[in-house]
Amino acid sequence: MAASPADSPVDPLVGSSVGGGASESPAFADVAYREAVVDLLGVIAYGELSAFERLADDAKLAPNLEDKVALSAMAAAEFGHLEPLKRRLGELGADPFAAMAPFRKPIDEFHEHTAPSDWFEGLVKAYVGDGLAADFYREIAAYLDTDTRDLIIASLADAGQSEFVVDRVRAGIASDARLGGRLALWGRRLMGEALSQAQRVAAERDALAAFLAGGVDRPGLDLAAIGRMFNRLTERHTERMSRLGLDS
Repeated sequence: MAASPADSPVDPLVGSSVGGGASESPAFADVAYREAVVDLLGVIAYGELSAFERLADDAKLAPNLEDKVALSAMAAAEFGHLEPLKRRLGELGADPFAAMAPFRKPIDEFHEHTAPSDWFEGLVKAYVGDGLAADFYREIAAYLDTDTRDLIIASLADAGQSEFVVDRVRAGIASDARLGGRLALWGRRLMGEALSQAQRVAAERDALAAFLAGGVDRPGLDLAAIGRMFNRLTERHTERMSRLGLDS
């Protein structure tokens, strides 16, 4: 989900060739901007690695072989997103593993706090929780140079979980009416935990916080824009819950 037209910055950045043939925006001449992009790519990269590990674990909860293979394929797709992010971090002069390291603890803690208790909770988390994180990073990407924005959007592309999860969750609710109420509560918990984590990560990283605040020659997010952004995140969450047949 990109920022709305009212909040989207005008993008005057035009890519240019630099050493080694890498395409890079003039924005990277600003050290603070480069540091913010490295942080953002680092957190997304570790998020992809974490999603791969979690989906592979959740596949063990699958009720049948077909579902186990489907979730394993989703895990493989998440892992496939990691390499382009690592490559871009290297092009920016950053160690990809060092860039990911600061985000290991908060992301691991988020997954510990939201560990699913069964197959259906795992499915809802893959769809709702990951969807919220992806929406948040897409919102921030709207303020970046074109190459970085395109890379982030590609990295956050649906790994195939949408239709699969919707089909399985709706079928589960149809066969057990009580399941819907439990999963609705689970979805609300995921919403709160995901937003808290996103706010915490942004606040704790000086480069990201400064980038979001903007500067004299670069637009940022003021309080009103932040409010509208979180309204959009909430609306997207409500849409996803509705598709699953759940109250938000």
